[in-house]
Amino acid sequence: MNEPIRRLSVVTLLLFLTLMVAASWVQFAKAGELGEDPRNVRTLYRQFGSFRGPIIVDGQAVVRSVPVDDPFNYQRTYTDGPLYAPVTGYYSIGPGRSGLESTQNALLDGSADALFWTRLGELFAGQEQEGASVELTIKADVQRAAYDAMAGKRGAVVAIDPRTGAILAMVSTPSYDPTTLAVHSSSEANRIYSSLVADQTDPLINRAIGGDTYPPGSTFKLIIAAAALDSGYTPDTLIYAPQELELPGTTATISNYGGTRCGPTDNISLAEALRVSCNTAFADLAMRLGWGVIERTAAKFGWGQSLEIPLVVTPSRLPDSPNEPQIAQSAIGQFDVRATPLQMAMVASAIANDGQLMKPYLVSTVRSPDLRVIEHTSPETLSSSLSRDTAGALNAMMQGVVAEGTGSNARISGVAVAGKTGTAETGTDAAPHTWFVAFAPADDPVVAVAVLVENGGDLGNEATGGRVSAPIARAVIQAAIDSAAGGS
Repeated sequence: MNEPIRRLSVVTLLLFLTLMVAASWVQFAKAGELGEDPRNVRTLYRQFGSFRGPIIVDGQAVVRSVPVDDPFNYQRTYTDGPLYAPVTGYYSIGPGRSGLESTQNALLDGSADALFWTRLGELFAGQEQEGASVELTIKADVQRAAYDAMAGKRGAVVAIDPRTGAILAMVSTPSYDPTTLAVHSSSEANRIYSSLVADQTDPLINRAIGGDTYPPGSTFKLIIAAAALDSGYTPDTLIYAPQELELPGTTATISNYGGTRCGPTDNISLAEALRVSCNTAFADLAMRLGWGVIERTAAKFGWGQSLEIPLVVTPSRLPDSPNEPQIAQSAIGQFDVRATPLQMAMVASAIANDGQLMKPYLVSTVRSPDLRVIEHTSPETLSSSLSRDTAGALNAMMQGVVAEGTGSNARISGVAVAGKTGTAETGTDAAPHTWFVAFAPADDPVVAVAVLVENGGDLGNEATGGRVSAPIARAVIQAAIDSAAGGS
């Protein structure tokens, strides 16, 4: 064989080897990545062409797949879409998945390891793969009450069963309709998604657990009160409460709402300070306690902790090594203290449950297509936030807030409600955020609630937690009590 032919043979052999390696690489090494590529139409048909399990609330499917006569075979539909959207999320051929549609995807589409034997049986029976049903802890009546009460407002509501950690309601407003994203046109789905992203009200964000965290305002005084009680104070201990508190080392001062005095003298009881939400008293008390005590107390309630419920929760945060003036500002829920509405519902829940903080969760039970239980969530203690005595003292003090103090708009006839108001400056020219956290019935709590309304709702700068958020909490608490009575 002459030299030119030999060289050509070698080049040809190398080309064949390259082709074989490339084909093997595509078929094996890259198979998974290519199969998951959203641009792969076959992948879309496979994903949307099998039955996806429903999401259940109170025995009714609020999300389900229905047969349709198109290449995708099934259409994802959302009953009362905006009501449940912050929890369920969306499932779309455009932007993909969010919410429980994302975190529970392997169960819903039937690919989870827990469904292996189910898939095997379906294969031998010649049946198509089906997903599991996911049953939520949400109570429809409580969710509806929270959503209706938040109409026209930006904010969030979280309601928890303090005995178990089961989330009874999780509302974020304004919301959106996931059905609009479930269309079988990627261009249309992407167009709608882009419009939602561009919406300045941020309807895609679940304000209850993520996005921006918020200054908790005077609801953080519950943490200061808990730290004081655990440090030897009692509800009757007199604490310093001037009309205006000078902050050490600065020319700045802290005053009370409206510039008023908290009592006839410069000393009032800890219980009275909480009842009237006295800024100067809690600011001075926090400096006396020291940041280490406050930080450790907050950590027991979940501050700084990452949670999956199974939605991912943005951790609440505290300032790092604040000086005395910053401690005073932090004591009233300002400076760099930030919290999610879920975090504040957890604070109320721990106090309601004799100091035991239960881990919050959204998914109660997962069932295979033949209704066999494959997963069930059991209540789990997250931490011991308070002693029983401290929780009892705080319970009584919070009842005073509603019965005779700033939380009177949360009163319910015949029901003892324990609560705390909050009005939080935003650090901008915008109106303050308003808060209310509560639980009831105070002697045997079945629900703990946190309500956040951004920028005071319709009242703007005239808004307070007692005026804006407390009535919303009252409606949610009443619905939860009625639901618990109906289920007993």
